[in-house]
Amino acid sequence: MSKAADLARAIGSGTVGGFQSTQVFTSSGTYTKPSGINTIRVFVTGGGGQGGGFGASNDFGAGGGAGGTAIKTIDVSSISTVTVTIGAGGSGANNQSDGNAGSASSFGSHATGNGGGGGRHGNRGDTYGGSGGTATGGDINITGGDGNNGQDNAVTNGTDYRPTWGIGGTSYWGGGGRGGVYNVASVTGRAYGSGGGGGATAGDGLGASGNSGIVVVEEFT
Repeated sequence: MSKAADLARAIGSGTVGGFQSTQVFTSSGTYTKPSGINTIRVFVTGGGGQGGGFGASNDFGAGGGAGGTAIKTIDVSSISTVTVTIGAGGSGANNQSDGNAGSASSFGSHATGNGGGGGRHGNRGDTYGGSGGTATGGDINITGGDGNNGQDNAVTNGTDYRPTWGIGGTSYWGGGGRGGVYNVASVTGRAYGSGGGGGATAGDGLGASGNSGIVVVEEFT
């Protein structure tokens, strides 16, 4: 049986105290265990990938993939501090390039959520979305959602688009940014670890950045 199930059963039987508090990390730092805490459950999500640039005239970039999430229950009775790393969302690629991947988040050596892949730019036949990031070390390891595909040579009159092109991948925490359309820029990943939207030919052309990762620590006596 998983550690998560063991924890739930122990809490239900009264052998482990109830939930006490939560610590949330949106930037890298150090987890310090409060007095009286013996068990924690962590949620570790990597950064989302950047959407692809539009590529060239009449093209739409693909959405970035979401970061993976590891969920793990840890006995911290003999642990006082743990290093927390928060992965950045992918960013920085220009409007004619594939988007950059997001970075990994980690809770010490206990659990890691890897970053999502960048979406491909629109001026290529294989304009597919970034792959969702994997996760390791958790009792449950969740792969992030893939970014939606873009399209090469899609536009015929300067305003055509499809509402599903270029949407960023969905993370454990929620959805990605929408892709760009005519004269409207793509949108950064909306939830922690989600992917950015792909760029559009008549918007600003850039693939939007993925959202950064997150680590959430639930604490039990």
